[in-house]
Amino acid sequence: MVGAARESNLDGCETSIFRIQDCINRTLCAGGTRLFSGLFGGLPRYALHPAFAAARSCMGSYDILYWGIAIGIGYLAGSIPFGFLLAKATGEGDIRKIGSGNIGATNVLRTGRKDIAAITLLLDAAKAGLTGWLVQNWLGLPFGYIAAAAALIGHCYPVWLKFKGGKGVATFFGGLFALVWPIGILAAMIWLATAFITKYSSLGALIACVVCTLVSLVVLPPGPSVMVGVMSAVILWRHQENIIRLKNGEESKIGQKG
Repeated sequence: MVGAARESNLDGCETSIFRIQDCINRTLCAGGTRLFSGLFGGLPRYALHPAFAAARSCMGSYDILYWGIAIGIGYLAGSIPFGFLLAKATGEGDIRKIGSGNIGATNVLRTGRKDIAAITLLLDAAKAGLTGWLVQNWLGLPFGYIAAAAALIGHCYPVWLKFKGGKGVATFFGGLFALVWPIGILAAMIWLATAFITKYSSLGALIACVVCTLVSLVVLPPGPSVMVGVMSAVILWRHQENIIRLKNGEESKIGQKG
């Protein structure tokens, strides 16, 4: 009798915990929905996603229309060459003719303008972070993940610059922190530790991509784990030259010019 009562109490506690967790999740989703509604109340989201008001938490819809919208918005947002535009606007010339020729914050920093580099870093991070968050609150899951991955591809291969963009590291971190923040923290810790020990920023990014992909495949659902994997694959591909220089001992360390 006593054992049965204890088991019943444990079952009741477990049920209560799940109810509390579900309540918290629903509250967070509703809060994001209200914030999004307040900022972008004029968007015709109900016409695109009738279930938006319920803030879906399951990956049940893969309608081709939503895929197209998520990919299109993500790519276009990611393809905005903030580093190139800011360097031009501040009289620093064509950033593609400086240093590595990339349009990311690292190359902008080589102009000597730390302020412009910092702004570029934040805007590049927002390409996947903010865009993914907005699309997720508009269309639901998993379309935020799709938009974030598309934004990174747009950053690395912008149509406006003949598909020659940045390396995607800042955009990668922005997407992680906005949509899967525990993985974002893990990536940041790996990058900081590697960069501190080896002084190689690129090596930190490469190791973070590999480790975060493996961890995501184990602990995350398919949607976010695929996003992390796709983004990591693009970054690894974009760092081919860095990998060769690392092997040859020719990669620039943090603080070195060029």
